[in-house]
Amino acid sequence: MPSMADLQQLMAPSLEALGYDVVRVALGGGGKAGRTLQVMAERKDRRTMTVEDCAEVSRVLSALLDVEDPIQGSYTLEVSSPGIDRPLVRPEDYIRFAGSEARVETRQPIEGRRRFRGRLKRVEADCVIMDVEDSDVAIPFSEIERAKLVLTDDLIKKRTQGRE
Repeated sequence: MPSMADLQQLMAPSLEALGYDVVRVALGGGGKAGRTLQVMAERKDRRTMTVEDCAEVSRVLSALLDVEDPIQGSYTLEVSSPGIDRPLVRPEDYIRFAGSEARVETRQPIEGRRRFRGRLKRVEADCVIMDVEDSDVAIPFSEIERAKLVLTDDLIKKRTQGRE
């Protein structure tokens, strides 16, 4: 079974040629409902993903996955957009959304805690710097287990005005 990073590398060139970026790939399930390969993609031009965009990505990935056959057994392909309160996956995401509020959960405690909520400030070397309760906290990317933007009025306003 390939890693999610391997699957993402397999998918990226085809999607990039169409004008999309792969945000995240996850394989879940396995019970009665079966497994689901979840692919989150976004437009390179940063415009809002439409249902038609998701359908196009799904068609391209279905054909690619049928030919390459990297996953043994059956699964359902699910394509979605990251949404407004999107996950933060790559260092570029933290740079792009500097100034926005985010939640970050770490693998190991940093300064005595694993969960942080605050404003993304900047990226330095291999860390994201966040303003958490009026104090800067440096969180190494290697320690981030999960991170996502917090849905706020400011984030919605930026999104509806076409700025991020």
